Amino acid sequence: MWQAMLSGVASLKAHQIKMNVIGNNIANINTVGFKSARAHFQDLLSQTLRAASRPSGVLGGTNPMQVGLGVKVGAIDIMPLQGALELTGRSTDLAIQGNGFFMLSNGRDIQFTRDGAFALDANGFLVHRGTGWKVLGWKADPGGFIDTNQAITASSVLQFPVGSQAAVRQTSRVQYTGNLNANASNTDTFSATVRVYDALGGAHDITLTFTNRQNPPAGSPPPGAIMSWEWSAVEGSTSVGDFSTGSNSRLYFDATGKLIGGATQEITITPTNGAPPFTVTLDLAQITSLAADSVIQPVYQDGFPPGTLQEFAIGIDGTIQGIFSNGLSRPMGRIALSLFPNPMGLERLGNNMWRQTDNSGLPQIGAPATAGLGEINAGYLEQSNVDLGSEFADMIVTQRGFQANTRIVSVVDELLADVVNMKR
Repeated sequence: MWQAMLSGVASLKAHQIKMNVIGNNIANINTVGFKSARAHFQDLLSQTLRAASRPSGVLGGTNPMQVGLGVKVGAIDIMPLQGALELTGRSTDLAIQGNGFFMLSNGRDIQFTRDGAFALDANGFLVHRGTGWKVLGWKADPGGFIDTNQAITASSVLQFPVGSQAAVRQTSRVQYTGNLNANASNTDTFSATVRVYDALGGAHDITLTFTNRQNPPAGSPPPGAIMSWEWSAVEGSTSVGDFSTGSNSRLYFDATGKLIGGATQEITITPTNGAPPFTVTLDLAQITSLAADSVIQPVYQDGFPPGTLQEFAIGIDGTIQGIFSNGLSRPMGRIALSLFPNPMGLERLGNNMWRQTDNSGLPQIGAPATAGLGEINAGYLEQSNVDLGSEFADMIVTQRGFQANTRIVSVVDELLADVVNMKR
């Protein structure tokens, strides 16, 4: 009878633990990124009253005769199912659709989370709102290139100081369009001015002038050319290039007015503000020479003056695109995610954070939407994956199991009382 009572007591303890697990799941029904848990029971050792015997020529074999000694909690598993995504509209709220964990750092340690409730702190660092831990990822170089092959360490934090970070882009290409009058005389000139920018963001107004229409063409025309134009470029009164410098050449047109020679030219600008000299490619391929008025204008140049970071957007691949006041838009960084061979082997630390263990395996770090990692959804948060209906059903079963085992203890107590009363 003592074995029955002890079995009942062991079962009460096991059901208490299971009820604690259910209570914690229900308590976290609205916790961002929470993963529910599930308790599994296992039987304890058994007392063998008779061992098994093998069959003989006369008698058959007998099975072992055992009495169990109770129950225990064998495991508490994490349920790594995807939680529903809730729209928040906040650009720094991020949710992972698929596998992976965000990586957070306090400057020394790295922890992992599915809670993407992030914000910018006073210094422009992207941080976890609940703890202040900083989000890890890759930074872009000044040209906007992101090297995701770099190792992620506790110092690989992401910073986007909105309103203070400046950006500038040196002009490398200018594109023109328009027409040079095929009926112009060799004394007619036509000009177009464009503003370009050096490495410091200094502005340079470059005037491109077309002169000396020749028919037949001058110089060494390509086959099919029927006319030529010369050109020169100046900044103010200083020459920065013409048809005879470097690899430049005259412009040659065929009988249909199409440019067939000299579509790409180059000029070199030497700033006086300390910026280094730089070369600008002139794309003239869209210029024609038809019997119409001359109209030449620049339609594109790829430089930008200095500007400050106004806002940023995060794509599904984790790329953070900065948008500056000068119109420049360029990648500023990319969020890193980690994938574990056994995510259920991670250890909970509170604050929606997890820590790797010996059985979780090492984190496999990569960019979102690559190598099996999930996508980033900006403006959303992943909700708890707790199934309230299943938890209530488990609660009822656990409650009945607990009640049934209290009956075992009560009945054994009554039987023991009867045994004691036999003396009277």
